[in-house]
Amino acid sequence: MLHIELSSLSSLPERIAYLKAFLDFTSDDADALHAAKPVIAPLIPSILDAVYVKLLSFDITAQSFATRNTGFEGEVPVKVQDLHPNHPQIAFRKTFLQKYLVTLVTADYGDEKSWEYFDKVSIMHTGQPGFAHRKNKPELRVEYMHMAALLGYVVDLVPGAVVEHPDLDDHTKSSVLRALNKVIWIQNDLFAWHYMPDPYNPKAAVAPSNANQWMTYGLVAIPIALALLFRSTR
Repeated sequence: MLHIELSSLSSLPERIAYLKAFLDFTSDDADALHAAKPVIAPLIPSILDAVYVKLLSFDITAQSFATRNTGFEGEVPVKVQDLHPNHPQIAFRKTFLQKYLVTLVTADYGDEKSWEYFDKVSIMHTGQPGFAHRKNKPELRVEYMHMAALLGYVVDLVPGAVVEHPDLDDHTKSSVLRALNKVIWIQNDLFAWHYMPDPYNPKAAVAPSNANQWMTYGLVAIPIALALLFRSTR
């Protein structure tokens, strides 16, 4: 039985090591994701379009793009209803998601810096800077519920492309889907880690007022888990 010090889970390297061990994420999974690059890379433009069509379908998610984003110097929308998938600010935002999708299939998963990148992606959506270029910039706060739902949507789009690809055998398809599932769930944990009180950090008090956040976490995470399990076994 492998012993895990509870306090160690407040350290990113230790947390990742535990998650990789629990999910059986190995170098074989990394190899499978790297093998998927030729399949996923040509699909990135259509994935980006689908994601932002979805985000702009709801005012609660579209409102994050109704104010000037860090680094964008063009014209911002007057109101959220002015946004559309081809709006310059949306095109600007697509570059960040594009980098994330490329990183999924190119990252060195044995390098701590790769996991630091995924961790910073989580941090930057909580209102904290995360990345150096966001220091002293207006905070970006997107509630965890929407981030978890977005992960679920992305992980539904990509497997569909893998399953339907004519040049991949069944073993490769299965390996890619399982590896992607594991990475996305690690990413999901990193989001939850920074949004929720950390029970493994003695300096972080778990406030009763955050109970509704834990309820949201469960309500969003459980359906996504079931959906991913169903898709990976089809």
